[in-house]
Amino acid sequence: MAAFGTKFTGKMILGTYQDGHWSDLELVPVAPFSLHPATHVLHYASECFEGLKAYRTDSGEVHLFRPDRHVARMLNSAAQLLLPIPDGDTLTRALHMAVAAVKDEIPAYPGALYLRPTLFGTEEDIGAAARPTQKAIFYVLTSPVGDYFAGGLKPLRVKVDDQAQRSTPNFGEVKTGGNYAAAMRQVVRAREELGADQVLFAPGGIVQETGAANFVLIEGDELLTKPLDGSILPGVTRDSILTLAADAGLKVTERDFTVEELLRRAPNGEAALTGTAAVLTPVGELLYNGDTIQVGDGQMGPWSSRLREQLCAIQSGEADDPHGWRVALAE
Repeated sequence: MAAFGTKFTGKMILGTYQDGHWSDLELVPVAPFSLHPATHVLHYASECFEGLKAYRTDSGEVHLFRPDRHVARMLNSAAQLLLPIPDGDTLTRALHMAVAAVKDEIPAYPGALYLRPTLFGTEEDIGAAARPTQKAIFYVLTSPVGDYFAGGLKPLRVKVDDQAQRSTPNFGEVKTGGNYAAAMRQVVRAREELGADQVLFAPGGIVQETGAANFVLIEGDELLTKPLDGSILPGVTRDSILTLAADAGLKVTERDFTVEELLRRAPNGEAALTGTAAVLTPVGELLYNGDTIQVGDGQMGPWSSRLREQLCAIQSGEADDPHGWRVALAE
């Protein structure tokens, strides 16, 4: 299987916006876009996207995982960026159309079909720095993916950075490429200088999230994570893990906590990153100001393992779905 995100199907869903109206959704071949050098997104980053998965069960049935939450998040991202966007029902229909068109290409679990709905501004105007684009393109690209951890699930080394910010305040909840671009330099530097896999951003000493995933800390019977205050992405996997943790009897606490508290509690607990691609990934070491702090015994802890297995079983169709997260493909 090709590396995650590098293999694509031959079809995608496409819609265009101009003159105040969206076109009908179309199923078209995957092909390059032709963009004028003055296209709005190239100059003013008028772009947002989502990432979700569709799965094939052992019986052959196909379902999408929590598409409603991804649609809601994309609507919010578009609103914050002042981008025109189809209504929620149209976005949902686009996701189902994209999956239905290539359902025979969905690999067996633990593989899946990764969906990347994307919206970007296309108005040809380099003078539009202070007003929203009046033209846009929306599309849904699909990518068959294998097991993200085909080589084995390994605990991560994570640098804790209490100086840099992943995103501007109150804009972290927007899933836009600019936020990933802002974090990339710190992540690459930490990898080159410290051998770190990721950076946990904690501006002002308050723990937030990494460059591409939410962060949770588990100690005793409590799961601790930063609240959704606009500074972090409202991760769908994060929400799923918090729900399963509460179901299992953990006390789920969403509040601000400091780097000092994190480093004090980590040796006796568990830490993990949550996200669509990797589900839940254990953190084995925290790197801070030249020190290395081992999290628990340095391996995936029992709660992390249990929660990851539970969520994967629901996604694959092997377990009951008490919260109605699996949505059958509408063809």
